Amino acid sequence: MNKAELIESIQEKLGSSKDDAAQALQAITDSIFEGVKKDEVVQIIGFGTFKISKRAARDGRNPQTGEKIKIKASKSIKFTPSAGVKKEL
Repeated sequence: MNKAELIESIQEKLGSSKDDAAQALQAITDSIFEGVKKDEVVQIIGFGTFKISKRAARDGRNPQTGEKIKIKASKSIKFTPSAGVKKEL
């Protein structure tokens, strides 16, 4: 499911316009991002948890040349589904 399909699904469930559904989706994603950025954990009971995953700096290799390179430390958002969601899958 892509973003447009998700907006259509939200529109059908809410019985609203596409613009309202798009705004609702944008508000949800913005709020999750802001929460993760601020508190590092956003937990939605019955759905799952979003949190920052930190990767340490490390050595790697360029796959084309085999040359050693330094890979910088980085952060990304990790989603862990709740037990109920896992059970449904």
